[in-house]
Amino acid sequence: YMSGFGNEHVSEDPRCPGALPEGQNNPQVCPYGLYAEQLSGSAFTCPRPTNKRSWLYRILPSVCHKPFKPLKEGYLTHNWDEVEPDPNQLRWKPFEIPKDSQNKLDFVSGLHTLCGAGEPRGRNGIAIHIFVCNTSMLNRCLYNSDGDFLIVPQQGKLLITTEFGKMLVEPNEICVIQQGMRFSVEVFGETRGYILEVYGAHFELPDLGPIGANGLANPRDFLVPVAWYEDRQVPGGYTVISKYQGKLFAAQQDFSPFNVVAWHGNYMPYKYHLEKFMVINSVAFDHADPSIFTVLTAKSTRPGVALADFVIFPPRWGVANNTFRPPYYHRNCMSEFMGLIKGHYEAKEEGFQPGGASLHSMMTPHGPDADCFEKASKAKLEPERVAEGTMAFMFETSLSLAVTKWGLQTSNCLDKNYYKCWEPLKSHFNPKRK
Repeated sequence: YMSGFGNEHVSEDPRCPGALPEGQNNPQVCPYGLYAEQLSGSAFTCPRPTNKRSWLYRILPSVCHKPFKPLKEGYLTHNWDEVEPDPNQLRWKPFEIPKDSQNKLDFVSGLHTLCGAGEPRGRNGIAIHIFVCNTSMLNRCLYNSDGDFLIVPQQGKLLITTEFGKMLVEPNEICVIQQGMRFSVEVFGETRGYILEVYGAHFELPDLGPIGANGLANPRDFLVPVAWYEDRQVPGGYTVISKYQGKLFAAQQDFSPFNVVAWHGNYMPYKYHLEKFMVINSVAFDHADPSIFTVLTAKSTRPGVALADFVIFPPRWGVANNTFRPPYYHRNCMSEFMGLIKGHYEAKEEGFQPGGASLHSMMTPHGPDADCFEKASKAKLEPERVAEGTMAFMFETSLSLAVTKWGLQTSNCLDKNYYKCWEPLKSHFNPKRK
């Protein structure tokens, strides 16, 4: 891998030294007889800090394919009107991974949309998907015309082959496949995870403000694949799948799309290990806002308001004095989707399980369950390790999310007793005691 977030990277497969043209992007004849192809992730005229593009030098250009034809989407959707809105606190048990003998699902056929808002044609919105799969993608790849995928594996590792090279992504790591990048996913057994898809923006590192120059996710810890190619003919047909305007389309070609011998630019896939996150926390009293746990953000057009944030709650020290240390009771103008990669989340040690999820919608109250409140209110306030052996995360958005029919009904994973975790809360009010 090469390291650095948003860097200008240069890479060529060592089997073809000198494959990158010198001094220009598009020579009349490229080295080794390659084709030059630009992949643009932003408008040509974007300001330099936000201008994204890479040049790919490939054996055959991407345009060499048969016409696209509709492909069944399964449970992938951006129809947010399938069912009536539901403002309740929602929690899902771990999403079931089909056994190989029952139903073979690869990464694409195992995509299930849980909730979202906005729509890709207007280039503003997000979708949250669950993927469950038990077999690798064979002679087929996917690219997303609608937006970026932030992929969070929860069970099983992913070997992701992209036009830029290969990435191995394991639980407690994340990866981002940006708009338009072709990729294929190999798995090694029953595999599950979460995806945050954003339309109309790219993920970036959050501004640090008073924190200073260092902290949170440091740029050098992001890893980018190195060039790797295969010159492989596929007489039986290689399927290129496009996610376009929320639907899937498939085109056939007779060669592997992973035929990029060299590339350079600042628009590429990348991965990050969540253990690298430098945690900032309160060392006196009260809570700092959970925005201090933001790994990546996709900004909206409103200053200071995110289209989507990716936030984690990693192991850390809790030392705040005279403070209720778990997350406080809260109503939020943002929508909060939480997932659990491993361990037990501190505010709800029972019921919220790895591979499951919760959604607290805009202005819907939420907070610690009754057991957590009683224990934390009486606990001796000594320095303690919080969330040891745990990794919970949150997709937070300024959009009001609609849940799909699959999420509310078909998945059969919705925990209809979630609200009961707050029912034992009792009044401690005593007007005679301060």
